[in-house]
Amino acid sequence: MTSASETAPARFYEQTWDLSYRHALGATVGVFLDGLRDAKLLGRQCPKCSRVLVPPRSYCDRCFVETGDWQEVANEGVIEMMTIVYEPFKGLPAPPYAIAYVLLDGASTALLGYVHGIDLTDVKSATEQLAIGKRVNVHFSPQPKGDVTDYWFELSDNEPT
Repeated sequence: MTSASETAPARFYEQTWDLSYRHALGATVGVFLDGLRDAKLLGRQCPKCSRVLVPPRSYCDRCFVETGDWQEVANEGVIEMMTIVYEPFKGLPAPPYAIAYVLLDGASTALLGYVHGIDLTDVKSATEQLAIGKRVNVHFSPQPKGDVTDYWFELSDNEPT
């Protein structure tokens, strides 16, 4: 027996959300953003498991202890996850654009950022270029403001063989 829901055309419910946020930075995020303004990527180290959390957190999400020392990490790393966006979203760049989570050398957690310098019109080629494990470099804005748009990733010329 076939139910009505299996034969009925798809139905949709549309909503529009237009939200603005004003975040209190706190000491940890404030130091991270100050680092971006100075073209530095900073994380905090967990005193128990020694992981370096980038972006920094006040508490280790694994050990549940307050993080300690600040560590500067490298301006290069490997792609852990990526996506290419072809549909517009309010408040974001005009598509297409790519974003990736990158595990920076010296960090234990991945940092999200835009990927520049790739032709995104050919989906297959772009996806191959942005494959998991590909090395990228961090580039900083010439006029940093101390926010997350001050940096982006580009593919590295130093790809391992």
